[in-house]
Amino acid sequence: MSKAICIEQYGGPEQLKLVDVPVGEPGPGQIRIRHKAVGLNFIDVYQRTGLYQNPLPLQLGMEASGVVEAVGEGVTHLQVGDRAAYAANPPGSYCEERVMPAMNVCKLPDAISFETGAAMMLKGLTAQYLLRRTLPQAGLQPGDFVLFHAAAGGVGLIACQWAKALGLQLIGTAGSDAKCALAAEHGAAFTINYAKEDFAVRVKAITGGKGVKVVYDSVGKDTWDKSLDCLSPFGLMASFGNASGPAPAFAPGMLGAKGSLYVTRQTLFTHISSRAATQGMADELFAVVTSGQVKIRIDQRFALEDVQSAHRALEARQTTGCTILTL
Repeated sequence: MSKAICIEQYGGPEQLKLVDVPVGEPGPGQIRIRHKAVGLNFIDVYQRTGLYQNPLPLQLGMEASGVVEAVGEGVTHLQVGDRAAYAANPPGSYCEERVMPAMNVCKLPDAISFETGAAMMLKGLTAQYLLRRTLPQAGLQPGDFVLFHAAAGGVGLIACQWAKALGLQLIGTAGSDAKCALAAEHGAAFTINYAKEDFAVRVKAITGGKGVKVVYDSVGKDTWDKSLDCLSPFGLMASFGNASGPAPAFAPGMLGAKGSLYVTRQTLFTHISSRAATQGMADELFAVVTSGQVKIRIDQRFALEDVQSAHRALEARQTTGCTILTL
């Protein structure tokens, strides 16, 4: 048996319940892993509220690190005793131990701690596919401007550092001066407190009226319309989240009027839909972390049984950097 966090119906943080669940043995293509730390992500909130629906009852969580305890038939990239970390479907990482598909589980380099491994996989792989794979028509070159919303969050602080390493000029937005300062400390070339300023006006000023080549937006409803106004002709609007609610519907014709823009809605799990893709992306992430180019900042730690408080803090935008659940 394993302690785990489950919901029986969609709703607020009060739906998160600590229960005992059976674990069992891994089948073909599966492993059993005992967790050392668990990552917390906004997708967990979407799944708890039902914005992203899954069959109920549901064990939450998409990210964790730990030690492999058993390996099923056909699994060759992992062995019993391996240190490992993952971002993976199906949900279920909010627990002490679980059986899960092995495809998205990667060996964790010895130089990376379990806490860092739990904090970095979903957010770090997200930053990887955004900055390395989700690119405007002509790609990105050193010196190019990009706009990144929620730049002081878990994905944002990784992206600030990675963009700097790539030579990009990242303009980061956040909701307070303190969060803007944090983004700047982590490599944002410019920061905008969108609680005080019109970020679209400021972006045009920063870029000499040209706009940015790409906007990376996990906020959704509150930033969508003005983000389109920040783009240069043929620019890319890359949506990857809905922290303020889903982006509004729009008429495709307006993309032409605003400069023949491109729009895409990305998800991590499309990018890591194969073992080879997962490992290739993880190897690049591990490399930038072990080299020191990207440091994983863990600003909040909650015990597994305090997960309700963790979700309340995340939804209230009281968190910065990464948040983990400890076991």
